[in-house]
Amino acid sequence: MSEDTGGLPIGKVAEMTGMSVHALRFFEREGLFLREIPRSSGGQRIYEKADVDWLVLCGRLRDSDMPIAMIKKFAELVRSGPGNEPDRLALLRDHERNVRARIDDLTASLEVIHGKVLTYEQHLRGGTAVGLWSPVPAPTH
Repeated sequence: MSEDTGGLPIGKVAEMTGMSVHALRFFEREGLFLREIPRSSGGQRIYEKADVDWLVLCGRLRDSDMPIAMIKKFAELVRSGPGNEPDRLALLRDHERNVRARIDDLTASLEVIHGKVLTYEQHLRGGTAVGLWSPVPAPTH
């Protein structure tokens, strides 16, 4: 089936999402899609644009360290239809808080690292870098 007829083969979906074919099959086995992915008469999976959009979201959730179990819960909520939007929002807010906390931690780490970069740059410019955190003491003259 081709993109022109509305269906997308697994290779094209992998390309569009940046996920491997193996990852797409894993997502399907884990029940992370919003629908059962139909197959062609030859047994090939046939995806739609909405599946790609969902996978892009799932990829971002995974990239931000959302556990598979939480993505699965979110998918179950969405699949079950209207009426549970507050639960979906709560799940997303919880994850957003976790991501923001990680960003804060990374920002603090970056500040320390940047301070060391500045120190090394300053010492390299001034010719005083020898012995900066050297495993052996700098020779004294």
